[in-house]
Amino acid sequence: MDGKGRAIDNIFVERLWRSLKYEEVYLKDYETVQEAKDGIKTYFDYYNNERSHQSLDYKTPAEVYFSGLLEQADLSKNKGHSTGLNQT
Repeated sequence: MDGKGRAIDNIFVERLWRSLKYEEVYLKDYETVQEAKDGIKTYFDYYNNERSHQSLDYKTPAEVYFSGLLEQADLSKNKGHSTGLNQT
């Protein structure tokens, strides 16, 4: 691994962990490891599917991810039909 782009990647990871700590972990008083696991799992579900993100134009990560997959599917589907021949 050459480390190219590593600093940029680290910014996103640090931002994610900061959000997790301040929006979930510091607000809860977990009694057990299992409670912490369950709470963090619930938070990540919220973070990815319900919480809008300013950096994503106020969309959720799931909306951005799945709209990209749909666009890719549409492009590949249309690519297969574009033979340049008019079949009537």
